[in-house]
Amino acid sequence: MFARIITCGALLAALLLSGCSPREVPGPWLGEVTVVAAPAGPGSQYPHLAGGGQVPIVLSWLQAQPGGGVALQYATWRDGSWSSPGTVAAGTDWFVNWADFPSVVPVTATTWLAHWLQQRPGNVYSYDVCLSASGDAGRHWSPPASPHDDGTPTEHGFVTILADDGRARAVWLDGRRTGGGHDQGHGHGAPGAMTLRAATIGPDGRVMGTDEEIDPRTCDCCQTDGALTAEGPLVVYRDRGDDEVRDVAVVRLQDGHWSAPVAVHADDWKIDACPVNGPAVAARGRTVVVAWFTAPDQPRVRVAFSEDAGRTFAAPVEVASGDVLGRVDVVLLDDDRAVVSWLRQGPAGAEILAQPFNRSAATGAAVVVADTSVQRSSGFPQMASAGHGLLFAWTDSGEPPRLRTAYATLR
Repeated sequence: MFARIITCGALLAALLLSGCSPREVPGPWLGEVTVVAAPAGPGSQYPHLAGGGQVPIVLSWLQAQPGGGVALQYATWRDGSWSSPGTVAAGTDWFVNWADFPSVVPVTATTWLAHWLQQRPGNVYSYDVCLSASGDAGRHWSPPASPHDDGTPTEHGFVTILADDGRARAVWLDGRRTGGGHDQGHGHGAPGAMTLRAATIGPDGRVMGTDEEIDPRTCDCCQTDGALTAEGPLVVYRDRGDDEVRDVAVVRLQDGHWSAPVAVHADDWKIDACPVNGPAVAARGRTVVVAWFTAPDQPRVRVAFSEDAGRTFAAPVEVASGDVLGRVDVVLLDDDRAVVSWLRQGPAGAEILAQPFNRSAATGAAVVVADTSVQRSSGFPQMASAGHGLLFAWTDSGEPPRLRTAYATLR
């Protein structure tokens, strides 16, 4: 999948910091960034944060196993610390990748859904999505099942699990039309492009009804993301036009049908490869905010708001440009400010930054949350709203790698 990645001017150079600890850098809108003991040990990497509000905040990650292989583990946030880790599943034949990472998502307080990627033999980029459900907040998990039944030895991944009024929906990039090749569909005799598909998932982790195609032509390996609005679920992803313009698009589920894709903004980023840099979305009521990376002329991070549940978006606000790596996340605060996090290349590696925005401008200075690495092994930093503050999680890409977490109070 990643043989033809565009790195935007060596932004992914192989630099590594010896210590990737948070910096105690206060800002006028954010208090001191404080290290929180992570629930994972050496060999942990690729965190994912989900939940909050009426459901617990769940941190999940991949943990290397002593005898080989990896396990999908998780912990919950309560009273300023993490619970002891639990395990969903483990295997020696999983597809493990810095950009396509598993998740554990609380659909309700007790109904959770997890996903990971199962390698198929014969081709490194042939793998399936596996889902497992828990009805008791992670104590027990169902046998794995796949949301797709095409049976093709192709790529299936970049999954988003959405909670939708007690139900779960899974959305993923599906390579059944690519014929097993990588970055197909350029119009040079390739069999087809990556597609976006979705399915409703039952309490046993299995598809209810059948999965369906949402978009017949998408970027190959950019993360998807989703949120629940007052008018139903919404998914953001990097679309792909016939002319290889790969701008971020949104689709909405209404009355049981997915809408046609709508561009969040016409960046007109034409690129003949996948940048491996997906968007992030958050929503409350009819307010939706999307953050994304683009590079039509130079690397940029942008954020845009919608007040009609994602039908239309205001002109984007420029978050940062130039020495940015992307790998964005976004949360929507109670006062409808959006906090965007992203990676910036620094003098000795990379920095995780966070900054608040309203619909037209920044409302505070950018704060350096932590030092990290530009290497792919540092993964995609995560951010979540927790009480009166923000939680952060990322991979310290040392040898061995290790999960790190931090917390900062909002001012």
